[in-house]
Amino acid sequence: MEVEDLTLDELRLALAPGIAEAAVFDGWSADALDMAADQLGADRDVARLAYKNEGAMGMICAWIETIDRQMALDLPADKLAEMKIRERIHSLVQYRLDAVAGLEESLRRALAIMAMPQNAPRALRVGWRSADVMWRLAGDTATDYNHYTKRAILASIYGATLTVFAQDESPDKADTGAFLDRRIEGVMKFERTKAKWLNPERESFSMSRFLGRLRYPAR
Repeated sequence: MEVEDLTLDELRLALAPGIAEAAVFDGWSADALDMAADQLGADRDVARLAYKNEGAMGMICAWIETIDRQMALDLPADKLAEMKIRERIHSLVQYRLDAVAGLEESLRRALAIMAMPQNAPRALRVGWRSADVMWRLAGDTATDYNHYTKRAILASIYGATLTVFAQDESPDKADTGAFLDRRIEGVMKFERTKAKWLNPERESFSMSRFLGRLRYPAR
């Protein structure tokens, strides 16, 4: 499809990777948008229209959305199904790290913008969406409170790992890899412990039985 045939929504996403590359030097700015438009062969005025009233946060969110979409194409659920759950989560987070490799300066600037009080609510929504995409690709079908706790935990892990990644100058980002492994191991331990407590076949703690014993103690 030719650039001029793209809808504004399609153009917005098509421009996002180029904006991220330009943001290394120009920040998440109108200059970066213009450079991305030139690189894509799009009219600058139309490109600005695609990001009308979006600002830097809109550019960042579009970049993240393109990574979400490409991740779903490159790591479909059926491909991940062959792995253990730990490997699925690790592969998904690592994919996202690889997607921003070489753009650490853009990432650092993006994280700073997302941390601004006025942007925090939207940043949380975007982080939740990415975590949801990852869990769905990993095969999660939970609809109870686990649905929410899993996504909150993964969003937290991913966000913290991104922060480490952006500052990591170790060979092959070894420090980031070790950090991610520790965080995932912590989650796995938590899930195993939770599974034991929620296993219906074990003798579980009963609050009603406990209160009953307080009221009517055994003689």
